[in-house]
Amino acid sequence: MESIMAEATDKGNSRSTHVIHEKDQVGRVIIADEVFASIAALAAAEVDGVASLAPAGNSLLYGNPMKRSAKVEVGDGEVTIYLSLNMRFGYNIPETSRKVQDKVVSAIENMIGYKVSSVNIKIAGVIVDD
Repeated sequence: MESIMAEATDKGNSRSTHVIHEKDQVGRVIIADEVFASIAALAAAEVDGVASLAPAGNSLLYGNPMKRSAKVEVGDGEVTIYLSLNMRFGYNIPETSRKVQDKVVSAIENMIGYKVSSVNIKIAGVIVDD
């Protein structure tokens, strides 16, 4: 793949999107912030020890649970991820968190091509399986 350049666009919308230009391509791809958040949340949910994505703040009242549990800051080809997670009882939290960070970085970089500057994790709770 040739070099990728990204630019943030927001033409009066409350929704932030990012245009990816690939050299010598016939068009462009526009990626919404929600896509970054969804990829991060789905990747985190695949890690053993993660019980669920935890709602952040007042997000119980509205919206997609994937989006509620993952927040992103995107700019200049980099993204910072903020995740709120519930962990399963009995798992090592620092080790599981590291696995989540690695999985999220890999997913974002492989699927979108943006560099992940950090994956910040808040452990909101511990869940005991029945």
